Amino acid sequence: MLYKDFYAPDHLKGLLQQFGVQNVFAVPRIQKIVLNVGAGEAVTNKNVVDEIAKQLGIITGQKAVITKARKSVSAFKIREGLPIGVKVTLRGKKMVAFLDKLVHVVIPLLKDFRGIKGTCVDSYGNLNIGFSEQTIFPEIDYDAIDKMRGLQVTISTNARSHEKGRKLFELIGIPFVK
Repeated sequence: MLYKDFYAPDHLKGLLQQFGVQNVFAVPRIQKIVLNVGAGEAVTNKNVVDEIAKQLGIITGQKAVITKARKSVSAFKIREGLPIGVKVTLRGKKMVAFLDKLVHVVIPLLKDFRGIKGTCVDSYGNLNIGFSEQTIFPEIDYDAIDKMRGLQVTISTNARSHEKGRKLFELIGIPFVK
C-alpha cells in the first residue's frame, strides 16, 4: 500500500482500532524525513561537500543544506564553521514520494537483506536507518560518483512510543526482522 493511500477515510477506522486511540488526530503519522551524510574528508578536500550535496539533491529532488562544525576539534583537524556534512529535510509530497521509493524500490534492492532490526525504532517512535553506500538509489549513476559514502535516513513520527512507531512502520510496509 502506498503511504498517500494509508490515511484514506476507509482505512482510518481500522487504524483507530489498531492503535487503540479514540480520536482521528491521535493516529501516528510521519512528520518528516531527514537524510544526513557526514563528510570527514571535507577537511582536506573542499569539493567533497558540494559533490555530496549534488548527489543528495538528485536522490531527493530537493536542494541540500551544508552543515558546519559547531566546535573546533584539534584531534580531527576540524575548526569551528568548517563545512563537514550535508542534510536534507523532506516534508509533504516530496516526503511521501521518497518514502514510497524507499519502501518499494530501495529496500528490495539491498543485497542479503534480512530486515531492519527492531532496535532501529527509538523510544519516541522514530526510525533510523543507515546505508553504507549511496548507489542503492536508482538515480545515482555508479560511474559518476567519486567515492562510496554512508547515508543516514531518519523518519520522524508523532507516535511517542516504540510500540506505536514500530506498528506504524510495519503497516506502511517497512520490513522488520522476524
